[in-house]
Amino acid sequence: MKQFWVDIRPWNKEIATTAIESGADALVVDRAEDVKRLGRITTVAPDGDIKPGTDITECTITDKASENAAAQAGRHKPVIVTTSDWTVIPLENLVAQSDKIIARVKDVKEAELALNVLEKGTYGVLLKTDSPAVVKSVAALIRAGTGKVGLVPFTVTKIHPVGMGDRVCVDTCSMLSDGEGMLMGNTSSAMLLVHAETLENPYVAPRPFRVNAGAVHAYILLPDGRTAYLADLAIGGQVLVSDAKGTAHSAIIGRTKIERRPLLLVEAAAGKSKVSLILQNAETIRLVGEDGNAISVVHLKVGDRIMGSILEGGRHFGMAVKETIREK
Repeated sequence: MKQFWVDIRPWNKEIATTAIESGADALVVDRAEDVKRLGRITTVAPDGDIKPGTDITECTITDKASENAAAQAGRHKPVIVTTSDWTVIPLENLVAQSDKIIARVKDVKEAELALNVLEKGTYGVLLKTDSPAVVKSVAALIRAGTGKVGLVPFTVTKIHPVGMGDRVCVDTCSMLSDGEGMLMGNTSSAMLLVHAETLENPYVAPRPFRVNAGAVHAYILLPDGRTAYLADLAIGGQVLVSDAKGTAHSAIIGRTKIERRPLLLVEAAAGKSKVSLILQNAETIRLVGEDGNAISVVHLKVGDRIMGSILEGGRHFGMAVKETIREK
């Protein structure tokens, strides 16, 4: 997901405090010790967690030669890019060549442009401002929608009880909304959107921070595009949350629960792509329909249309790889 860094050179305690309270990912400072007195956060400084020149490069784009130099540096490490007249074209060229570009910006307008360059946007932004209000606004922009997931409707082809097994509940540190859920599947080539427990029902109270996800072996999609086994999720990690339109954001894991429950296999297809997922067999477990509404697995029928994502199959430690891997 997008990185939000704040440049506090020279030192400004008010901006530093606002950045930390707004959820900034890192502060760029002259001395890391100034930050450590305020809170735990990644620092970019000669004595910091990330060291300029060693771990990260700063480049100013003034011509094609400097643009090429930034692109070359961005193949190996993150690059903070300043464009002299803040035109979009250099950023487009850099984003096309590197996934590690951090654009220096001064306000919400510039941040929004950088985060949407070539649709995928820069890796993040480095905000330079003396206004706490601008820090809060850019933080809110990044939190509001940190990415897009390509979702397509799948047609249900099979629903079948498979017996008892271990399933995982993922509890987040966020209150999720109706229509939101997490993407997971039995294989990494396609996943289904499993709805959060936000809805009222006669049996249990809503748990809007929770997704009753699936069996322990299933893959779940993470904010950086990697996958993880549900059984491997850990407190303090992050998961990707998406709505039915594919608008996505990250959420922090507060807890996972693994319990033995009756399970149900759901299979579906979209053209030549197939997806399957084993879920708990219970009324409170829901997928997301093509209209954005939740559908309980108890009421799911062959022919129903549910939302999911077609991904690049084949993973090695959660990363997509170009090799022959067959999942079935």
